[in-house]
Amino acid sequence: MTDASMSPPSPVPASTELGDVTRYLRERIRTVPDWPQPGVMFRDITPLLQDPKSLRVLVDVFIHRYMGQGLNLVAGIDARGFILGSIVAYELNLGFVPIRKKGKLPFTTVAEEYMLEYGSATVEIHADACKPGDRVLLIDDLIATGGTMMAGKRLLERLGATVVEGAAIVDLPELGGSRLLMDGGLPLFTVCRFDGH
Repeated sequence: MTDASMSPPSPVPASTELGDVTRYLRERIRTVPDWPQPGVMFRDITPLLQDPKSLRVLVDVFIHRYMGQGLNLVAGIDARGFILGSIVAYELNLGFVPIRKKGKLPFTTVAEEYMLEYGSATVEIHADACKPGDRVLLIDDLIATGGTMMAGKRLLERLGATVVEGAAIVDLPELGGSRLLMDGGLPLFTVCRFDGH
């Protein structure tokens, strides 16, 4: 369902669209080797969030991309997707919907299980979080394997919403999540790509 007066968001990676802004923000993401386990290069966004200027630049990237796109809601994935998602929702004058880990929401929920490297996990959304026809932006901090964002997309679609785009600060393309999501029909926007994981 696409509004004829609106062009669909571009799936072109942000690094080719934003240039200096991407470099500026990327420099504020700390890499922590061997955390939470050996061999993992953890991409820590907290330095970016702690600095008022870099946080404003980051938020502005999302605001300029999504303003006037006919969105009804922003959904954020537990937990770091709540940070950026709620700010973007506020700035765009939209409602915010949390997609939580299992057992964290107090009302009637809809659940979606997804696979992890060793096992599975479940995310939930309130059954009345959105309505059929809502156009939703789905936000998380990082795309690794894509499982959580795909589960969030499925939850929103089960409630009748259209997920216009998935958005994240960081993409780790070597882990295959961005490809999985795009192959699954979810256009993506990420600000910074990091090779390696």
